[in-house]
Amino acid sequence: MNKYSYLSAPWINKPDNVHAVTTLRTGGQSQGQYADYNLAMHVGDDMLAVENNRNQLMNDLHLPSEPIWLEQVHSDKVFNASRQVLNQLPHADASVTQQKGVVCTVMTADCLPVFFCNQAGTEVAVAHAGWRGLHAGIISNTVKAMKSSASEIFVSLGPAIGAQSFEVGVDVFSAFVSKNPLNESAFIATSKEHFLCDIYCLAKIELLSLGIEQIAGGDSCTYVQNQQFYSFRREGITGRMASLIWMSE
Repeated sequence: MNKYSYLSAPWINKPDNVHAVTTLRTGGQSQGQYADYNLAMHVGDDMLAVENNRNQLMNDLHLPSEPIWLEQVHSDKVFNASRQVLNQLPHADASVTQQKGVVCTVMTADCLPVFFCNQAGTEVAVAHAGWRGLHAGIISNTVKAMKSSASEIFVSLGPAIGAQSFEVGVDVFSAFVSKNPLNESAFIATSKEHFLCDIYCLAKIELLSLGIEQIAGGDSCTYVQNQQFYSFRREGITGRMASLIWMSE
């Protein structure tokens, strides 16, 4: 296994049977703008290269089952994942499971992957939290879909675009501040119409409001760290990293 192709999720606490990883962009078979380790079928990459990358993912991480891939639509929808055979991709932006060996998965290239597990190591989840999904409530809905209480839930924030690289308009600023005045602390004005947005801060504000205090991560920037991460904002046409979480048998 190429150790430079994977980033282990950081945790304050985590049961030993819970495994959480984000892929990096190096070490795969994709070419050109998708080089090297693109896991997404929907971005225009050569399908055979993506299939080979997905096979490599299975082998490198010794995954217990095929990852549960989602049709991500920047929504608040959470899919309850199991080992059932799916005829089509679920339209959702998070998945949760209480079954060992089920691999919950989201793909990102600037949006925030949020990993969840409980203290007992009996359920896990992962959410795709771009600003639209965050505003829609994808984090709150993921927590609601879990059977554990907030005090039992640990969270790890995966690699996303950093606060100094994510400029948004006044519409995004106003939407978040009207939802929760505390969200204003996640924005720095660069002009009357534009703000730098800290997506990690927005996620932490929501998690803390839910009573979740065990939160790790939030130090990466997919836009700046171009050797490690894909960034849609930086490149436009590009690949996607996968963030996966599962419980071992």
